[in-house]
Amino acid sequence: MPLVIYLHPLSSYSQKAKTAFYEKNMAFEVKLLDGSEPITSEFSAKWPIKRFPILEHGGDFIFEATSIIEYIDALSPGDQPLIPKDAATAIKVRMWDRFFDNYLQYPQQRMVNAALGREVEPDDGYVRWRQALETAYGILDAHMRGRQWVASETFSLADCSAAPALLYADWAHPIPEHFQDARAYRARLLQRPSYARALDEARPYRHFYPLGAPADRD
Repeated sequence: MPLVIYLHPLSSYSQKAKTAFYEKNMAFEVKLLDGSEPITSEFSAKWPIKRFPILEHGGDFIFEATSIIEYIDALSPGDQPLIPKDAATAIKVRMWDRFFDNYLQYPQQRMVNAALGREVEPDDGYVRWRQALETAYGILDAHMRGRQWVASETFSLADCSAAPALLYADWAHPIPEHFQDARAYRARLLQRPSYARALDEARPYRHFYPLGAPADRD
């Protein structure tokens, strides 16, 4: 029974889910959401909210990247599950997953939306959202001092979330050089084979990033 995921490679949340699949070496079938038919209409009928990724597996229908990762982790926990078995550590993993979605992805996405003309922003260079990112960078930098991964001793759901969040946040508003631990963590994530694979698959589409992808890195 195949795991079927509707996604687009440039999407940060699609990359988040794919990183988990690649961590676990789990096979899955991609339905590419590139505007072509019949997949676009098929997706819209299944999920009228039209936010991806979504996952189908037999009779199960899972939406939201975090839930997809929890689902496949339950299917195949392995020796190092992405949600730790220890309840207290699992809480920290879920907490930091929310940190990246709410405090890095959100301001970056507001900047993208404004660049696309989807919302009105004052003509001030996105000061509000840049400040929000700077605050989040500072919190993350202090937290990462002496750590390899953000919420547990091993790579987890939270790191799957962190990788695309830090990729795109840094494109939107670069992490200042004095936040060395946050920058080093981002570099580790981009070198992680599971995320590097997801990122490579997005390269043909990176020119579509509305704020401009860097030409000489990542």
